[in-house]
Amino acid sequence: MGLRDELQADLAEAFNTDLADAVLSFTGEYMGPGVYDPVTEETTAQPVTYSGRGVLSRYEDRRIDNVNILVGDLRLTALVNEVSDVPDIGHTITAPDLTDRTKQAAYQVKTVRVDPASATYRVQLRKA
Repeated sequence: MGLRDELQADLAEAFNTDLADAVLSFTGEYMGPGVYDPVTEETTAQPVTYSGRGVLSRYEDRRIDNVNILVGDLRLTALVNEVSDVPDIGHTITAPDLTDRTKQAAYQVKTVRVDPASATYRVQLRKA
């Protein structure tokens, strides 16, 4: 078993036990390939959706620079093997609101980073 497999197994176990209260399901959406008609301003692109689960958290105050990270931005940490597509800049992520988990909130993906072992995504989200 390689480092990536070990990390993903350990994190999946933590998601199911120790972090179970913090783990939230989310869905992502982006427009798939299509043809744009500039005359009618219509496209044949259809939305593509994917899902996964992860931990949403706020950025530490010292990380907020009001240029790259704004007040209100969130960080989503998700396991690569539990997300059904690759999150990317411009995608919309829908997840439970942190203040009221009974409501859903839409967020725009601002940055996506993968750890060196390619086991987790760290996604910066901004309220859409």
